[in-house]
Amino acid sequence: MIKNFIKNPYLAIFFDAILIFFLSIFIYLTRPINTSEVVFIPKGGVGEIISYLSNRNFNLSSIDKYALIFIGSPQSGWINMQSTKLSRIDFLRKLTVAKAALKDITLIPGETTVIFLNQISKELGLNEQILNAEYNAISPLPDGFIMPNTYKIPLGISERHLAYYLVNSSKKAHQDLSMKIFGEYDEKKWFKFLIIASVIQKEAASNDEMPLVSSVIYNRLKKGMRLQMDGTLNYGIYSHETITPERIRTDMSKFNTYLNDGLPPSPVSSVSINAIKAAISPASSDYLYFVRDKRTKKHKFSKTLTEHNQNIGR
Repeated sequence: MIKNFIKNPYLAIFFDAILIFFLSIFIYLTRPINTSEVVFIPKGGVGEIISYLSNRNFNLSSIDKYALIFIGSPQSGWINMQSTKLSRIDFLRKLTVAKAALKDITLIPGETTVIFLNQISKELGLNEQILNAEYNAISPLPDGFIMPNTYKIPLGISERHLAYYLVNSSKKAHQDLSMKIFGEYDEKKWFKFLIIASVIQKEAASNDEMPLVSSVIYNRLKKGMRLQMDGTLNYGIYSHETITPERIRTDMSKFNTYLNDGLPPSPVSSVSINAIKAAISPASSDYLYFVRDKRTKKHKFSKTLTEHNQNIGR
């Protein structure tokens, strides 16, 4: 048998080629690969996952695809790599066995993005300046774009990946909601509704009041009246600040609807689905004013300035 093997040079070449091939695969899989400490893996087949990672600057090839098929089924969700430098084989193996520790982070309707990002930076041990910069670099709106929700965030995530996750998951939520309501996603039209919805969110005392507050906004705009609403001054870092006459006089930003005509230039806060629906479908009314009743904590709506002043007096 051995003599036949020696006498057959083609057979020897074939086995040498096989040996070289497997040695090459082994060397390839033991090479280091740079990764983030946590990686998000979408649901899908091995080919889809490898393509997804390749599009996110992971240097993967068809060899990794077939190696992953051999190793096992990759998980979906956040994967804790526990290191930023791994061999390829360790990286692929962790895709099938590792999971990330998650922390619930909640954005409530009416909160501003900068306050939210600063809060979660503290909770997750991130740099708030970097996180805000990463968010502003990719978000189409400075505020009001992140959808209120409870997000499961992996411990160890970077500022860039967190910003990407929040913006892209919110973008999909906006698109899905717009498609459900209108059958299309017109970004310019949708963003205008978000601006109106954010004012409603800041002003309404309850979900039930939102369509009425929306009607006041539209009625005043139609008549060319300034909105003159305190909630528009609760933008950005001023989210929880009490609006005083001095603040109204001194705030020269375009968010001051006492000094500027029309709507604010962008949303002033995050918005609920109820606020969006109210912005799209306001109540039918002739109301132009409203004031909060300190006793009931609800608003009294009126059609004339005289009636409005009476409600203030009461």
